[in-house]
Amino acid sequence: MKTEGLPVGVVGAGSFGTTLAILLANAGCDVSLWGRSEDVVRTINEERENPLYLPDVRLPDNISATTDLEQSVAKKRIILGVTPSHVIREIFGTAAPFIDPQTIVVCASKGIEQSSLATVDQMLMETLPAVAPEHILVLSGPSFAVELARNVPTAVTLAGPDEQTARQVQSVLMQPHFRVYTSPDVVGVAVGGAIKNVIAIAVGIADGLNLGHNTRAGLITRGIRELTRLAVARGAHPITLSGLSGLGDLVLTCTGDLSRNRQLGLELGRGRTVQEIVDGMRMVAEGVKTSRSVIQMAEQYDVDAPICQEVYNVIYRDKPADEGARDLMHRPPRSEHEFDDDNPDT
Repeated sequence: MKTEGLPVGVVGAGSFGTTLAILLANAGCDVSLWGRSEDVVRTINEERENPLYLPDVRLPDNISATTDLEQSVAKKRIILGVTPSHVIREIFGTAAPFIDPQTIVVCASKGIEQSSLATVDQMLMETLPAVAPEHILVLSGPSFAVELARNVPTAVTLAGPDEQTARQVQSVLMQPHFRVYTSPDVVGVAVGGAIKNVIAIAVGIADGLNLGHNTRAGLITRGIRELTRLAVARGAHPITLSGLSGLGDLVLTCTGDLSRNRQLGLELGRGRTVQEIVDGMRMVAEGVKTSRSVIQMAEQYDVDAPICQEVYNVIYRDKPADEGARDLMHRPPRSEHEFDDDNPDT
């Protein structure tokens, strides 16, 4: 797909939305960036910066910011959704009448809806019934916005049910420092990107308790097993969770200090309440809401999810963090791998 002058909309002017807008603008696209805040939009347009969410990074002149949702999505060839997952239905429900049925919509949000347990792509398909299902894709992987905006080499996964559509978007997004791999496993990429945030909170809690590197390594390793069990129960292919949108994103989010979910876990481990921490955060830590969804999902699909359960207990049941860590270690003995003759990889 030719990128020069390609009309693209980015819905969400936070750190990652702004970064994706920069990538697309650098590729020659004509980018309309939507944000709720009039101050953020005005600063982008007048000063070519987004100091609130992406400080010290200059935005190209071919990015036009707006608070007008219709302007950001109408007559666009590609739209990227980069909002918190819990407002996908609200925002895209409002935008739906202005989106052309042939537009390709790529979701870079991470989360699982409470109650319905819908993944981000499912929320979009239900909210945008006029858009062909093969035109709804998911972008996920280990990618801190500030590093990507500064041209740090980064690799992610783009998942979509139609290979030709995925390759079209891949050709638009790929840059010398940004490598995009395609995958047909939309469920695996969407679920992996969501649940890794809950595991990152667990690792942050352990580090906040000063439990050491052994504990961190154990939680990450058992966390990927837990994540894989849950994703496979939803229909994912297990190999997807060993890739960028599973293991890759998990390692980054669990160990990188730019991770909001890790930072929240650190503060929980140090004794602060979740409300105190969230009140002091400018951006959303998706793992807080996702932990509730994951426990609902584990119960519905009868999947063992002890790490996510303890994160949920700490956040929603006021369980002391050190008790959660202790109870994980006091679970009954078991084999490391449970081999199923029908599905030996889970």
